[in-house]
Order: sequence, then C-alpha cells, then structure tokens
Amino acid sequence: MKHPHPVIDLNCDLGEGYGRWTLGDDDALLSVVTSANIACGFHAGDPNTMRRSCWTAAENGVAIGAHVGYRDLVGFGRRQLVIDPEDLINDVVYQIAALDGFARLAGSRVGYVKPHGALYNTVVADPVQATALAEAVHRYDPGLVLLGLAGSPGLSRARARGLESVEEAFADRAYDREGRLAPRGLPGAVIHDVDVIVQRCLSLALRGEVTAIDGSVVPLRPRSLCVHGDTPGAVAIARAVRASLLDAGVLLAPFAPEEARCAF
Repeated sequence: MKHPHPVIDLNCDLGEGYGRWTLGDDDALLSVVTSANIACGFHAGDPNTMRRSCWTAAENGVAIGAHVGYRDLVGFGRRQLVIDPEDLINDVVYQIAALDGFARLAGSRVGYVKPHGALYNTVVADPVQATALAEAVHRYDPGLVLLGLAGSPGLSRARARGLESVEEAFADRAYDREGRLAPRGLPGAVIHDVDVIVQRCLSLALRGEVTAIDGSVVPLRPRSLCVHGDTPGAVAIARAVRASLLDAGVLLAPFAPEEARCAF
C-alpha cells in the first residue's frame, strides 16, 4: 500500500577527520541524519575515526554506508584520476571491506555504498568507471545498495549489474538545467543560506523538483537528501532541514536494510 506521506532519507558525509585533525561535528550530525556516508581511509578517515564513526552511527540507529573515493588524501578525493578499471575495483572493495569490519564490531554492517568527490562526478558520465564501481560493489556483496545522483546514467550501470540503486539530491549544492551538480568553482555552486536550503529540500521532498542555477525548474525525485558535514554551520543546517521536513509531514527513514543500523 502506498504511504500517504513522502518518505525521505537524510544522509551526510562524515568520518572525514584524519589523525589529530577533525572535520565537522560527527557526533552531532549522527543525532540528526538517518544514514551516514563514512570515509574509508582513501580520501579521508583513518581506522580510529572509522571505528568511532561506526560505533556512534550504530548507537543512534543510523544506517552505515561506505563513502568510497580515489586514493587521494592530499586532494581530499576531489581530483579526477586516470585509473585502470581493475585497480578501481580493487580499491573500492578494499574500502568497503575495511569499513564493514568496523561496522560489524559495532553490531551493524555496511548497507550501501556512495562514491565520493571526483569519483562521484566521474561515474555520472564515464561508463568505464561507472561499470568498475558497480562491479566492485557486486563482487563484495550483491545485496549492497548504490547511492548516487538522481537522474544519473551512472546508476543504470549498477542496475545492469543487478544492484539496487537509490537516487539522492543535495541540500546545499546548485544544479544545472540538466540535473547535474554545478561545478564547485562556479559562484553559487555551494549554498550556505539555511532558509534557501530548507526551501529547496521541501521542494525536492514534496514536489519532486529543484530550481537550477539558471532559474529553470528541474524534475528530481530523490529517495535521499544529502547534507554535507564539512560546510560551515553543517549541524544547524541539518537540524533545520530535519525539522522542516518533519513539520511538513515527511517521514524520515533510511533506505538501507534493517541490518545496516543498530540501536543499542
């Protein structure tokens, strides 16, 4: 039976500290979101951070996802790399397995995979790397879900490989008229105004559309909304988005399997 209210997952990129350096307030964000995309040590994160992030996510009943990226700590995974498909497959499997180990120690498991940064943008259009990503996820566990850009042809590669895919949209990123993310270097590509972000999320959840950077209206019907953990005021933004969605009658729930979250 179709539910009378929209159901939306609220996901966030986190666990992106490294060693003595921290990035964002992960503990606060994990009390707000329903899914956590946890860095796996290639673009950010380290074993201590991964273990702590998984434990806190499980403690809060938040679904755990592997936020996989290029092997690029210096560039925070935001530099596009030329990489052999088999190398990419092995790198992605390595990252999923590492995080899954810590998730299982916390009484949970990895339930989905989301590419990070340059890899995320590359698999939107590059069929070779999109196929390699889907193959890596399938080799590790064909029951995992691949989370990606709403309307992205890259998700079709996952479906062709037999994976379930879920579409997301970004709360604080601008879109072009084709439904792709506006390059970060463009003015207005990253949105910081809380009220604007809230209205965009309500439009996406209730009407299935977003206003592009050129003023055109783009149809998008995401199952999940992403709030970035490394932007200024990230916690306040996430709380405002959550409150506004609940006030509008939207139900917040993870898309990942029940086993991917564990409330103690």
